[in-house]
Amino acid sequence: MRRLSILAAFAFAVACDASGDDGMTVARDGGVASADGGARDAGPAPRDGGSLIGPVPEYTQRAGDPQAGYAALVNRGYVGCGVPKAAFDQAFSGTPASLKLSGRDDLNRDLPYDFNAFVTTSSVTVVASNCLTCHASVFDGQVVMGLGDSLRDFTADPSQFAELAGLLVSNDPAERAEYEKWKTRIQTTAPFIREQVIGTNPADNLAAILFAHRDPETLAWLDEPAIEVPERTPLPVDVPPWWRMKKKNAMFYSAAGREDHARIMMTASVLCVDSVEEAEAIDAYFPDVRAYIANLEPPAFPRAIDQQKAAEGKTYFDTYCARCHGTYSEDGASDTYPNLVVSLDEVATDPMLAAGTAQLAARFVQWFEASFYGAIASLVPAEGYLAPPLDGVWITAPFLHNGSVPDLETLLDSDARPTYWTRSFDDADYDYDRVGWTWTAHDRGHRDIGNPAERPRVYDTTLPGHGNGGHTFGDVLTDTQRAAVIEYLKTL
Repeated sequence: MRRLSILAAFAFAVACDASGDDGMTVARDGGVASADGGARDAGPAPRDGGSLIGPVPEYTQRAGDPQAGYAALVNRGYVGCGVPKAAFDQAFSGTPASLKLSGRDDLNRDLPYDFNAFVTTSSVTVVASNCLTCHASVFDGQVVMGLGDSLRDFTADPSQFAELAGLLVSNDPAERAEYEKWKTRIQTTAPFIREQVIGTNPADNLAAILFAHRDPETLAWLDEPAIEVPERTPLPVDVPPWWRMKKKNAMFYSAAGREDHARIMMTASVLCVDSVEEAEAIDAYFPDVRAYIANLEPPAFPRAIDQQKAAEGKTYFDTYCARCHGTYSEDGASDTYPNLVVSLDEVATDPMLAAGTAQLAARFVQWFEASFYGAIASLVPAEGYLAPPLDGVWITAPFLHNGSVPDLETLLDSDARPTYWTRSFDDADYDYDRVGWTWTAHDRGHRDIGNPAERPRVYDTTLPGHGNGGHTFGDVLTDTQRAAVIEYLKTL
């Protein structure tokens, strides 16, 4: 059942909390330079005139109903196209109870959490992946709403699955038409969304290639791209948890998503929604979806915590970490969060995602600003990264924006980070002491692994965009202090 989800999973990576592109490097002075060594265009300024590095201002969000948002999220057809359900049902049945969701309508009741069934304007019932394909994950056998899926495999070519699905579609003209529409979008985007490592997400390249094939004014699909397409190899993105959005003033790792968050979130519909009228209908209920996301709470750490050790760790956290990541109280009522974009000079993590490429290259930002989506929202990427709130951080491994660090222990000790590492991709294989996925060091990178099928299971930090350097703030801690901070992080 999970295997077919790759056919349309990337439709929702557009709204993931990430951004970036290829072809950019960090200049020797720490600034961002273009691939040919020239200076990078500063890009658009925020409409409010604020700075791109430093605190992000708060923007008023449209009110919504969280309960209605959940119902829309797990039942409605905001993608606009999919595989005819008659064909889907021939291939898959018997969803395990652990993969089902409550609160679904009759059409969706027996589907796994990451699929929605809906009726199209041509009266065909289709099935498509929903937002939870990327924004929920199975952890220790249970679906965790809002947890970015770091087990999802985007390394295969979805075109072959799209072709196979066609063998199950009937000769009914309406069903064939729906299938052909869906297949065209899959095959157009497929060459641009194949990741090199299992668990990373091609969010930025997906958005970019879809923008290139859309008229910004009418949202009509264009068989030939109207603007230059992105590089084929996407940068890796680790999908962050949804529950952070209650504190964040901007979306995406570079704090690019500003103003109306619901409008940016619904950009996932750009895969198949072919008119402004269709987009407006979806936009009418996406403030409800945003409200649901803003009300999500992280899961509590499921094992015993040494409270005395955690209290000691809090003092070190407040000294070394709180300036960027905020402070936390027992009931959350007095939490603080600075919404701080940290410069590349200071954080020093892999710079490629913040280099203003793919979805956030100038031509794609301009497309967004000229489109229906940009009427009340904007993309304004900073040359730095937004330090996230750390609520529920214990369950969000791997760490950094590209998922290059497997656990909190190595995040806080940069010398201990592996250059090459692998894991089992078993949703129960978690190390609750080191706080992250159980991993083993690998002795070779991708260029030295002879078997191509083995490469995607090895995280190679020497690949472009996959670097695990920077964020060395924990290096000042002793082993005892570091262990105390990790114990404290379990309480958040």
